[in-house]
Parts: sequence; C-alpha cells; structure tokens
Amino acid sequence: MSAAPPPPTTGSLLGRRPYVLFLTGRFFGTLATGTQAVTIAWEVYEIARRTMSVAEAAFVVGMIGLAQFLPLFALTLVAGETADRYNRRLILTLCYLAQLITSVGLALHSEFGSGLWPIFALSALFGGARAFLHPTASALGPMLVPPHLLPRAIATNSLVAQLGSILGPALGGLLCAISPALGYCVCAGLYATSALCSLLIRANARPPFEHGRSRVAQIREGLGYVWGNKLVLGAISLDLFAVLLGGATGLLPVFARDVLYVGPEGFGILRASPAVGALLVAGWLAVFPIRTRVGVKMLLAVALFGVMTLVFALSQTFALSVFALAVLGGADMVSVFTRQSLVQIATPDRMRGRVSAVSTLFIGASNELGEFESGVVARFLGPVSAVAFGGAGSLFVTGLWAWLFPALRKADRLA
Repeated sequence: MSAAPPPPTTGSLLGRRPYVLFLTGRFFGTLATGTQAVTIAWEVYEIARRTMSVAEAAFVVGMIGLAQFLPLFALTLVAGETADRYNRRLILTLCYLAQLITSVGLALHSEFGSGLWPIFALSALFGGARAFLHPTASALGPMLVPPHLLPRAIATNSLVAQLGSILGPALGGLLCAISPALGYCVCAGLYATSALCSLLIRANARPPFEHGRSRVAQIREGLGYVWGNKLVLGAISLDLFAVLLGGATGLLPVFARDVLYVGPEGFGILRASPAVGALLVAGWLAVFPIRTRVGVKMLLAVALFGVMTLVFALSQTFALSVFALAVLGGADMVSVFTRQSLVQIATPDRMRGRVSAVSTLFIGASNELGEFESGVVARFLGPVSAVAFGGAGSLFVTGLWAWLFPALRKADRLA
C-alpha cells in the first residue's frame, strides 16, 4: 500500500496561478478605488467651496457617500444571488469594466464638463458596480484555494487590500494636486489591469447552484442564515453602526483644507493613514491570528476605534491626526478580519455569494452611508463636532452590542 502524499505546504498559496491573478486584480482594483475616492472628494469639495460655506460644502461631500450607497443598497442582495448562480469570474471582470467606465466618464467631465450632478451620477454607477463586485470577489476567492489554505488566503487578501488602500489615497492626493482628470485616467488604467487579471483566471468559477428555486427564495435563504447565526449577525451589525457613526473619512477634505490646512497632499496622507494602521494589524494577524476570546477582543477594538475618532476630531496638529487615524484603521482591521473569517470559513460555498452580499450591504452602509451621515451632522454642528459626535456614538454602540449579543461577547474562537 503506497504512502499517502504529504500535505501541501503553507507556502504553496502564492504558487497557485488562479489565486495570484485574483490577488493581483484585487490589488490594482483597490488601488484604483482609493485613488478615485480621494480625487472625487477633493474635486467636489473644491467646486462646492467656490459658492458655499465650509458647512455647506461638507454636506455636499457627504452626498457622494449617499450617491454610492443607494444603488449598493438596492442591488447587493440581488448581486449575492447572482454570484451564487452564474460564473463568478465573468461577473468580477464585468464589475471592473463598469468601474473603468466611471473613471473615463469622470475624466471627461473633469476636463470638459461642469457642475456636480454628473459626478454624483457616475458615483451612483460606481456604487452599482461595487454592489456586485464585493460579494462576487468574496465568494470567488475561496474557490481558488484548498480549505486548509483558506485562513492564510483571507489574511493575505486583507494585506493586499490594505496595501492598495494605503497607496491609493496617497497617489490620489498627488494626482489631483496636478489634475483631477489625470487621477481619473490613472484609475481607468488600473481597473483595466484588474479586468484583464480576472479574465485570465483559469479555474472552475461556477458555484454549485440549486436549480428550480426562485431568486426570492435564494435571497431569503441567505438572509435566514445570517439572522440565525447570532455571532455573525452581531459582528457585522456592530461594524455597521460603529463605522456608520464614527466614520471620519467622508469629512477628511474639510479637515485637510479648512481645519489642519495641509492641502491635497496632506489630504492624501490623511486618507491613507487608516489603511497604514490596518496593514500593520493585518500583517500581525497573518503571523499571530486571534485564537482565543475573539468576541471580547473585537469589542475592545471597536471601542478603541471610537476613542481614536474622538482624538482625531479634537486634534489641532497634523501628526496627531495622522496617528489617530492610523490607530483607528488598525482597530477596524480586527473587526474586518473577524467578520471575514466568520463569513468565509463558516458559510457553505453554495451560499457564499448571498451571505457575503449581506456582509457587503452592512459594510457599504457603514462606509458610504456613514459619509452621508457625517455630512448631514456637519451641516448643523460643524465638521469637528460631527466627528466627535460620531466617536462618542461608536463607544455607546459598543457597550450596547456587548449587552444585546452575549454570543458575540462570549465568542472564544474563530471556527
């Protein structure tokens, strides 16, 4: 009887060509998204400040988040069911191409157009593409690696995504200081690279779909899974409300221009600072993953997120603001890593698209809708008070969730 072959080594992850192409596309897509987000925010704020006060212009910047959130909210659940029905590789490629179209449209508007409404319309198109991209990518990634390499793949995905999130805002700050149109053109090239990487993936990307069931029934099954798993529900809803209240990124153009006076270059650094902290924590988690008392550590991390939001709001120096944002990003990474691990490890492959869609909906709400919330509050309280209010709200939500979700508080291991 022949001996069983030795198990694959952990280093074999990056030796898998389909996964490397997926990872490369994810990096360039994240880099483009960060670059474009900074460029849009700065251009909108500059246009608004020509005729508006600081508070009014801050509200207009917050509207970008709303424009991206509405299609995300409307389409995400359908997108998740689509990712569980059709070829995930093809869907991902089409999403990158749709984002490429938004970059080209923004470049043309910046060079030849006028007004804010075309920017909001293209932002809405971008939000629609994101609605399909995130659940599809979250469902496709685990199909490209064997189960024993999945935890390492999740950590690697986070590292690469955070690296793109660091470089993207910094690149966007430099490019929009030269010309917003140039920033958008670079984004178009990056999205084209991502689309090509996805198209070159050679792997079975069709999920094990159950025929004979309606879309509504499929979506209901995914929602039922999340609702029935109180640990998953508590984790993703905590992220929703904490970041919804405490998200300061939507007002960073205001702080860069009219609070800290550091210009577009400083804005790029501020925008990249949370990703720097997240990258460092993601690297730590890749080597020393959370093994015990998962729930308590996640709650403490979200509480730290709220404290650092308060510190950023009250800071009067650029260095302290950068430090607060970096710590804030690192704390948020603990929550992100925990949630992604729970969703991808515990969910059957046939449901990954739908369950990832619910998670994406919560993430999208916390980010884009959080930017809108910050803009609305800033319209009445001013930008500094709006961010301080959000930080205090995050602390309150952390305590409330520790009481409402005992399963989250008592969770010991990611399994």
